[in-house]
Amino acid sequence: MAGLHHVELWVPDPTGADWAWLLPRLGYVLDGEWPDGRTWAAGDGAYLTFTTSPSLADASHDRRRPGLNHLAFLGGTAAEVDAIMADGPAHGWAPLYHDRYPHAGGPDHYAGWLENTAGFKVEVVRSSSRG
Repeated sequence: MAGLHHVELWVPDPTGADWAWLLPRLGYVLDGEWPDGRTWAAGDGAYLTFTTSPSLADASHDRRRPGLNHLAFLGGTAAEVDAIMADGPAHGWAPLYHDRYPHAGGPDHYAGWLENTAGFKVEVVRSSSRG
């Protein structure tokens, strides 16, 4: 059986107000919270955990180094993707490749890319079955 169970990201601020704005817009619900972390669950059972650790080597994330480049999420319709992209800057997410939005991934790929102040990048993709 294939499928993603969970992703755990070490972050300098596990309360992540920028993530707390984005994840509910993408269908995730806050599923667990403790002093050093939070877990956000999707309807399919997969979840994301954001936690910090005394072993964290660096407070900043560099998506250009080996490791995580970005997380890609289904964002709904083109209008829903557009709304997330429009609202992102007010919540600490800077648009990337905006000069080529919404087709930076190619002419048949409708998506937007955002980066938060901690250096994490997300891709918000139009769900192919939802227009």
